[in-house]
Amino acid sequence: MSPKPRVFSGIQPSGMLHLGNYLGAIQQWVAGQGEKTNFICIVDLHAITVPQEPAALRRQTRELAALLIAAGIDPQQTTLFVQSHVRAHAECCWILNCVTPLGWLERMTQYKMKAQKQESVLAGLLDYPVLQAADILLYDTHEVPVGEDQKQHIELTRDIAQRFNYLYGETFVVPEPVIRETGARIMALNDPTAKMSKSDFTRGHAIRITDEPDEIRWVVKRAVTDPGRDITFSNDPTRAGVNNLLQIYELATGQSRPAIEAHFTGKGYGALKNDVAEAVIEVLRPIRERYYHLIDDPAELDRILVIGAEQARAVAEPKVRLVMERVGFVLAT
Repeated sequence: MSPKPRVFSGIQPSGMLHLGNYLGAIQQWVAGQGEKTNFICIVDLHAITVPQEPAALRRQTRELAALLIAAGIDPQQTTLFVQSHVRAHAECCWILNCVTPLGWLERMTQYKMKAQKQESVLAGLLDYPVLQAADILLYDTHEVPVGEDQKQHIELTRDIAQRFNYLYGETFVVPEPVIRETGARIMALNDPTAKMSKSDFTRGHAIRITDEPDEIRWVVKRAVTDPGRDITFSNDPTRAGVNNLLQIYELATGQSRPAIEAHFTGKGYGALKNDVAEAVIEVLRPIRERYYHLIDDPAELDRILVIGAEQARAVAEPKVRLVMERVGFVLAT
């Protein structure tokens, strides 16, 4: 039998996970468990590319681990770990820095967008795509599930891998981005032209995974729709609000698009919002309940993360030693 494909995913411990994170990414990760060899990394090194309050970063790292497990990530099937617990990520990043042209980093769309919003740009903001490449390449990753906004970074990872392989011989697997056709980008409920964000805490912008039912109903009731009447899926930008609500309903219920459109035939936006809210409540209810059970036992969470780091190091450390050998370092015995 051929070995299972390896899949790597990283998620930052900044802000509380929202519905878009769950429907657009985590749901996909959970579904792939057992079929593939999965590595999920809580990327705290990436988080500090912008200033972080240390106590908050520690708290959010544990909260994220608890939410991922509550949402269905099984540490028995998936290697779940914290990035800073595996030194090979930083070591590999430095070596890859030294084969990555500066121009490749300066053309990154996300860097240019984020840099425009900051008075002082930290070097880590420019360089974090190289660390992301190291994250992925250390595990001989075949597939990287990402949203459309991260596709450029995976293309950069491919370029870096191919350049290193050309200079030093075949070392890295060249990964492929995997973009979910539906749900790759869940949009903000108060602005369907903007992606739902963990860092936007405006009430009505997003539904957090830990939100109570009444809060979910409040947010969905005030979601932006459009002046039309038809409740149908559409790529028309003027109907982005309704399409976003329908996409959420589709992913929350698992129903087909024809069945959903038939269900809402002759109904108004009030019925749409009510049904979307109740579907989301039912999807998030068991996750929220399990999360509060897990977060009350930080020692158990830390135990799980220690095991995950050991599993990750067993793969990453031999790989980074091979990389060091290829570039000519004298390896410590």
